[in-house]
Amino acid sequence: MSEAPSSAKIDNAETDSAKIGSAEMDSDNPELFAALLAGVRLMEGRLSPRDLAHQVVLAAMRQRDIVGARLWRVERGQCEVWAAEGQLPAQAAHLDGERPLLSQSDDPTLWTSALGSDDFRVRALEVHGARPLSAEVRGHLDYLARFAAVVLALAERRGAMEELSCIVEATKRLNSTLDLGELIHIILQIATRQTGAERGTVFLLDRERDEIWSLVGLGLQQHAIRLPITKGIAGWVACQGSPVRLENAYDDARFEPEVDRQLGFRTGRLLCLPIRNEDNAIVGVLQLLNKKEPFTDEDEAFIDTLSTHVAIALEKAQLHRERIEKEKLERDLELAREIQAGFLPEAPPEFPGVSIAVSHRASQRVGGDYYDFLPVPARSDSDGKDQLLIVVADVEGKGAASALVMANVQATLHALADRVEPLEKLPATINQKLLDGGRASAAAGRHTKYLSMFLGLLECGGRMLRYVNAGHVPPAVIRADGNIEYLEAGGMIVGLFPDVAYECGSVQLNADDVLVACTDGITEAMDAAGNEFGKPELAASVAAKRHLPPEQILASVIAEVEKHSRGGMYEDDRILLVMKVT
Repeated sequence: MSEAPSSAKIDNAETDSAKIGSAEMDSDNPELFAALLAGVRLMEGRLSPRDLAHQVVLAAMRQRDIVGARLWRVERGQCEVWAAEGQLPAQAAHLDGERPLLSQSDDPTLWTSALGSDDFRVRALEVHGARPLSAEVRGHLDYLARFAAVVLALAERRGAMEELSCIVEATKRLNSTLDLGELIHIILQIATRQTGAERGTVFLLDRERDEIWSLVGLGLQQHAIRLPITKGIAGWVACQGSPVRLENAYDDARFEPEVDRQLGFRTGRLLCLPIRNEDNAIVGVLQLLNKKEPFTDEDEAFIDTLSTHVAIALEKAQLHRERIEKEKLERDLELAREIQAGFLPEAPPEFPGVSIAVSHRASQRVGGDYYDFLPVPARSDSDGKDQLLIVVADVEGKGAASALVMANVQATLHALADRVEPLEKLPATINQKLLDGGRASAAAGRHTKYLSMFLGLLECGGRMLRYVNAGHVPPAVIRADGNIEYLEAGGMIVGLFPDVAYECGSVQLNADDVLVACTDGITEAMDAAGNEFGKPELAASVAAKRHLPPEQILASVIAEVEKHSRGGMYEDDRILLVMKVT
């Protein structure tokens, strides 16, 4: 934003303006005075400094024998033509580095004059005649220069104050909400109103995905647009950090027309600028479209001045949005944990001939480890006693996705609980159901889940266990004399390949025998050096405590696993089940 003239300069300018309008009216050039007074009326309107600069050049062109005039503007070392008319040389008649030379020239057809200057800017009027300029014309031009310096200073001061007022108002509005969608709408209202653009979009930078995305566009029905940072004008600005101003976007190879096609819009003029925070880091891009007149340096300067305020507001709104989403996720996970807890038995059932204890702990709010006890009606060819299906399963991975697969398995098992025979068909049925559901997930681009599981059917009053081990950590039977047997018969994990066949194993149980089953969160629990707790250590620990009740065995083993894994990096869901034959 251009710096406004000081109050002292403006006071002097206003005094000079009064002199122009009264004390010097006794001049003998009524035509010049008429032109100047008409100019005063124009200056009292709401013309921009650029429009006023054009009026000054036109006033110079009205003098006799003038064939060309231009007004230079130099700000912070950048020199440009502010307004020009007529026949002019390609370069300035006199240049001193980046500043027009304002000293007198030997060329009698040339006239130059400063129109006020300070440490940041220079305004200079350059006029060319068809023949040597008379003293009268030079006097008129001197008078015009004095007049132009006053009105341009007043206009720039007015423009600076209006811009400052607009920025103050904009800052207040930007700080009025933490809702990201509403904030972006406010940003676009301010930017389009100030620049005259028909439409705009704020793109936010997602560095993790290397994307830019928009939440809302002014005049749109809140379309969500995501683009790779390597595509489009906005992506280029986000990468390069330089503004882009185009008269016709389709003429630029960087322009991505797909967004226009999606929205049924035709982009013409375009102004795209980076949004930088206080650390000068790019946090987004503002793109303005289809202004009736070309976008100007003033448009760019205003947005650039507003950029830091916009960036701060956007970062605050995004942090607020992330906090709200995190709180919602926490509530959802807590609800999911409560729902999942309802899937698992509150306590092991009472079953003749055995005593059971079980422990479950998820490494996150929800997990994929699952255990269950399902009463099964007695077979017609059995001793008439009811049976108990014991399930210990471990879905691959952790978190909500694994918990959903676990819920699916639980529902399938409960639906098939009265048809578990033959036992080896049960994991095959679950395998096919997971594969059928996995096809839909794969088609949607989601990773499919698999699981290991142990199914044990306890019968004959707890003296016989038929089982299928589908790729699970082998449970161990610790005999009353301390011998250890692992239950490994079965087949591969569930949910990977179709038409998998499983086999059923069996083991005779005797009084004081202990069965221990777990998920790999127990056996693969690591210490700080990366050493696993291990299957042999688990079996040996239970064997050493086999004379205790199952609840005490369970508590003691859990304490050992906790001690072993203290300081370790690996953390997984854990299930430990201990059953003792009475």
